[in-house]
Amino acid sequence: MDVSRLGIWGLPRPGRGCVPVLRRNFLVWRKTALTTVLGDVMDPMVALLALGYGLGSLLPGIDGVPYVTFLAAGSICMGALYAATFEATYSAFSRLHIQRSWDAMLNTPLSLDDVVFAEILWAAAKSMKSGLAILLVVVALDISRAVTLLWIPPALVLLGVTFSALALVMSALARGFDFFMYYFTLGVTPMVFLSGVFFPVSQLPEALVQAARLLPLAPAIELVRPLVLGRMPDQPWEQVLQLALTAAVAIWLATALMRRRLLR
Repeated sequence: MDVSRLGIWGLPRPGRGCVPVLRRNFLVWRKTALTTVLGDVMDPMVALLALGYGLGSLLPGIDGVPYVTFLAAGSICMGALYAATFEATYSAFSRLHIQRSWDAMLNTPLSLDDVVFAEILWAAAKSMKSGLAILLVVVALDISRAVTLLWIPPALVLLGVTFSALALVMSALARGFDFFMYYFTLGVTPMVFLSGVFFPVSQLPEALVQAARLLPLAPAIELVRPLVLGRMPDQPWEQVLQLALTAAVAIWLATALMRRRLLR
């Protein structure tokens, strides 16, 4: 890739070079698959089971819906968020900075755009895996078996790409693993507690309600929760458009920052 011609801030131009990078990451992951699967799904699954059945037994339903069913949608989205974020921060940064895998790949015909886009797709795949695992628990425990659950896997693709691209922006800015604590503390944690995972956003003060709607986890939950409850979202294209725009900007920004970091 001729960065001098394209420009650091030019649009990403990934190609078929993404495929061997994805294959490489899959072959490495396969060696520790069981451990990573447990790590990706346990936190949101424990939250679903402990809060949904434990705390939920002490609470009235929300809008006529049992609390565990209300929480199920938030747990699916939260699982997708955490899996994408951990993979695109700690794991991606380790390949970039510690293992120097990116340096090795960039000494082949692969372009940096190929590597960046492959990392986003790989983290999105891990995100989808986590979301699907929690969805299977929801079905197995008969929390919900609505036909509309079949729309959740396609939604998880968009969620995974969005959360992964945002996290990779942090990896492009990081100089060490400690940097990611800022993102988790100032970004991920507010998203989890303000976007409607555990309670309706409408319970917040109006100023926080408006701010929460700008967080990418909020439209994700607004998209998934009706599907868990057995109905289609009222205006799904609003949520899809917000997530798609967030993903597009984050992919461009992650690519540009990685170019500035590695190719200048």
